[in-house]
Amino acid sequence: MKIACLDFEGVLVPEMWLAVADKYNEDGLRITTRDIPDYRELMRIRLDVMAKRGLTIHDVQSAIAGLDPLPGAQEFLDWLRPRFQVAIISDTFYEFAAPLVAKLGFPMILCHRLDVEDNGNIADIRLRQEDPKRHSVLAFQSLKYKVVATGDSYNDTTMLKTADAGILFQPSQRVIDDFPEIPVALTYEELKTFFSDAAARLN
Repeated sequence: MKIACLDFEGVLVPEMWLAVADKYNEDGLRITTRDIPDYRELMRIRLDVMAKRGLTIHDVQSAIAGLDPLPGAQEFLDWLRPRFQVAIISDTFYEFAAPLVAKLGFPMILCHRLDVEDNGNIADIRLRQEDPKRHSVLAFQSLKYKVVATGDSYNDTTMLKTADAGILFQPSQRVIDDFPEIPVALTYEELKTFFSDAAARLN
């Protein structure tokens, strides 16, 4: 049996924090996992910026609500599902991801939770576990699945290297330069070819 592990933002949907940065004209929210590999550090920066601006979870959700999946993402998922079991493994939060998950037809997604105060302030984050993408791959492999994975950022690289086959999708040049051993796809058609070839090889 084979399972596809997909990152969410940058692979299937836009970077949600960039939408928040655009809506509230806040450059401090433009940094992503393409810039800062340590997710806890990245979220500390984001929460500090939000606190200084007085932004609540409702403001973030309002910005995300206007987003749609990336062009071609739904078609890629529709192509992938008959060929693989599919799991989205993300460092986002259920409280943010829900509208976009609905637009993609409610695929399975594993991500984190937020601690939110009654007034909507985000008090803290509750990570599912450390390095959750790699541990998800290891868990699927322990169930005798062969895993093919894709992601676009630093926080995806341990998942990609642990999977039976892994590929970067439209990464930044910095990520490409730092991980030259990981292949790269720039289009969904190239991604389909990689998954097809991996499926044939892993049978």
